[in-house]
Amino acid sequence: MIRVHHLENSRSQRVLWLLEELGLPYEVIRYERNPKTMLAPPELRAVHPLGKSPILEDEGIKLIETGAIVEHLVRKGDGFGPPDDLPGMLLWRQFIHYAEGSLMPPLLALLVVGRLGLLGRPARKPLLGMFAQHLRYLESELATRDWFTGDAITAADVMLSFPLEAAAQRAGLDGRYPKLQAWLQRIHARPAYQAALARGGPYAYA
Repeated sequence: MIRVHHLENSRSQRVLWLLEELGLPYEVIRYERNPKTMLAPPELRAVHPLGKSPILEDEGIKLIETGAIVEHLVRKGDGFGPPDDLPGMLLWRQFIHYAEGSLMPPLLALLVVGRLGLLGRPARKPLLGMFAQHLRYLESELATRDWFTGDAITAADVMLSFPLEAAAQRAGLDGRYPKLQAWLQRIHARPAYQAALARGGPYAYA
């Protein structure tokens, strides 16, 4: 049985969604954030030294990093892998890594700046400007297709879901990006996405 150590309002929601899409049986061990610090609880460090979520237990291994977990599940399941054509395959691999490598760092910076109050205010505008470059790029990628790697949803869309949901909450993803907003509506309407919410509990970015 696959076990997912799942922290509320975190990147691990994507793992639950992918598991539902693939129809793989799994168990959820759920953790709540500290309401004051919003950090993960110390119990997660008993599972893995970094104390971060998601952590996937499968085949005797504790696996971290959402991208690595997603690639493992795609190999294990049926579907959501790269398209058969070379351009689609390369886009799939690009977006799997882009979600964490390029999109998440400025979002985390915005989160930290927001918690600094007045001290962080001068940095917020330039950070939003930098992040808008990503939003414009991703909007252009959906100009001729519904999904990020082609005509069908893949794990690349799953990986991009968390940063783009967070962007809609705090980083300027609004009516200026109708393609991205429509994409969010499509993923939120999927039965597997809804089933993952039921398994994972409240999720502020849905």
